[in-house]
Amino acid sequence: MIDGGADPRYLARRIVRMAWEDIGLADPRAFQIANDAATTFERLGSPEGELALAQAVLYLASAAKSNAGYNAYNQMRAFVRENASDEVPVHLRNAPTKLMKELGYGRGYRYAHDEPHAYAAGETYMPDGLDEPEFYQPVPRGLEIKIGEKLAWLKSLDDEALK
Repeated sequence: MIDGGADPRYLARRIVRMAWEDIGLADPRAFQIANDAATTFERLGSPEGELALAQAVLYLASAAKSNAGYNAYNQMRAFVRENASDEVPVHLRNAPTKLMKELGYGRGYRYAHDEPHAYAAGETYMPDGLDEPEFYQPVPRGLEIKIGEKLAWLKSLDDEALK
C-alpha cells in the first residue's frame, strides 16, 4: 500500500482501528502495539517508521480475533436510541443533601468493594422495568476465553443471590 501511494498515517490509523475493532479483547496487547507503531511512525517518519507499522501488521495478523466488543458497543448504542435515557434507579443516586436522603436516594446501595469477591451479586443497575442486557458475548479465543469464564462465574453468583 505504501508503494502504491497510500499515506502511512492513514495506514497507522487503520492499524489502530483494526486492533480495537477486529482483535478487541481477545488480545489487548494489540491496542498497545498498534498505538506504539503509530507513535513511532510520527516520531521517525518514512522510511524508518514504516518498520513499526509493518511489525504491528504482523502482530495483528497473528493475533486472536474478536469483534465481540465492537458488536456489544453497537448493540448498546441501538438500545440507548430505542430506550432513550431512563431515570437512574433511586438506590444508585447520590444523596449529598438531607432532602435527597429523605427521598431515599442511595438507600440500599451496595458498594461492590465491601461485598464478597468485590461484586454486588444480584444487584441491578438498569432503570426500573428494564432487564439487564447481555450485549457483550466473549468469543472462545485469546483472553476472551478467560473473560467469558469470569462473566459466567459472576452470573452464577447473581443466580445464587436471586434465589
